[in-house]
Amino acid sequence: MGHRRLRAWVGTIVFLFLAPGIVAGVIPWLLTGWTSAWPGGTPWIATAVAVVAIVGGIVVLLDAFVRFALADGTPAPPAPTAELVVVGPYRYVRNPMYLAVLAIIFGQALLFASVWTAMYAVIAFLAVLLFVKAYEEPTLEGEYGDRYREYRENVRGWIPRLRPWTRRD
Repeated sequence: MGHRRLRAWVGTIVFLFLAPGIVAGVIPWLLTGWTSAWPGGTPWIATAVAVVAIVGGIVVLLDAFVRFALADGTPAPPAPTAELVVVGPYRYVRNPMYLAVLAIIFGQALLFASVWTAMYAVIAFLAVLLFVKAYEEPTLEGEYGDRYREYRENVRGWIPRLRPWTRRD
C-alpha cells in the first residue's frame, strides 16, 4: 500500500470517528443515554423501523467513506480526492453521507422515543444544508469544474434517484 493510499485510509478512519462518530453517536447517546423512553418498552414496529434506519445509515456511511479512501482522499475538506467521487451511493444522491447520518440519528430518536434527539436531527439537517449550500457546493464546483456541474445537473442533492447515474464520457 502506497504512502498516499495509507494516508487516505488513516485520514478517512480518523474523520469517520471525529465527524459522524460524534454527530450520530456521541451526541445522540448524550441525549438519550441509549435508554428507551417508551412506556413498557419500544414497540416492535418502532424497533424494526429504527433498526432499518440505523443499520441502513451505517452501511451507506461506511460504503461512502470507503469510496473516498479508495480514491486516495478523505471526505474531510482539507484532504480531498483528486477526482470527484461519483460511484456507489453517489450515483443515486449527491449527499449520501449526510443522509446516512440523519437516518442514524432519526432511527435513534424513534428507538429511544426521544423528542430531543429528533429536534437535534432537524437542527443537524439545517446546519448541513447551510454548509452544503454555502461551502461545499461552491468548493466542489471550483475544484472539479464542469465535471461537478454535470454531476449536479443529473443527481439530486437530497432525494435519491431511482436508477443510478452514469457519467457521459
